[in-house]
Amino acid sequence: MAFYCSRCGSELPINARFCASCGVAVPASQPIPGRRLLRPREGRQIGGVCIALAKANGWDMAVVRILTIIGTICSSGLLGIAYLAAWIGIPEEPPAAPTTCPPGV
Repeated sequence: MAFYCSRCGSELPINARFCASCGVAVPASQPIPGRRLLRPREGRQIGGVCIALAKANGWDMAVVRILTIIGTICSSGLLGIAYLAAWIGIPEEPPAAPTTCPPGV
């Protein structure tokens, strides 16, 4: 992938901080916009891994779940072990703050 200076248009290496031709500072690349990978508290069936992957990447949740089941069967349970690792590794969504106070408080 080519990387060019915004001022003079010369090609730059990926890790360049300044343009070698004109000396202008090269801005750091912006992160790709998207949703953070978090296991939601609502809508999950087992651990929330499939819904987390679906929401973070904009995929259909049912397709991800079906592919997970088929992949677990076809891989002799290897994908099931990966699911458990993702269950442990993907952080859970923080609890939502209550919108109203309970009665009597």
